[in-house]
Amino acid sequence: MGAIGLAAAGLLHFHDPHGSGSYGFCPFLELTGRPCPGCGGLRAINDLTRFDLGAALSSNALAVVLVGILAVAFVLWIPRRWRGEDARMIVLGPRAGVAVMFLLAVFGIVRNTPWGYWLAP
Repeated sequence: MGAIGLAAAGLLHFHDPHGSGSYGFCPFLELTGRPCPGCGGLRAINDLTRFDLGAALSSNALAVVLVGILAVAFVLWIPRRWRGEDARMIVLGPRAGVAVMFLLAVFGIVRNTPWGYWLAP
């Protein structure tokens, strides 16, 4: 899984998503004219691979936070695997899954309000 994540980050690094339509279009944005919680995520990852944290945060702050959490979880998981433990990297129970969905919904709503406009890409 780590190799897949690194390959995706490499693809985003070398094929810049900042061009309109370079990876297609967001169906939610096309239908509503409003950004979904994921809009700007590809640009954020591209900016992170270029070590431009400010640009990444301005593209999608939630994606930056989630990438940070995944990076920390991956780094903590590697030694456990080297010791032979058959542990999953991240295990989300039902409560955590609901919390993540709630966070995505709140982020998606807030970025489409006048007082959360700065979160929109």
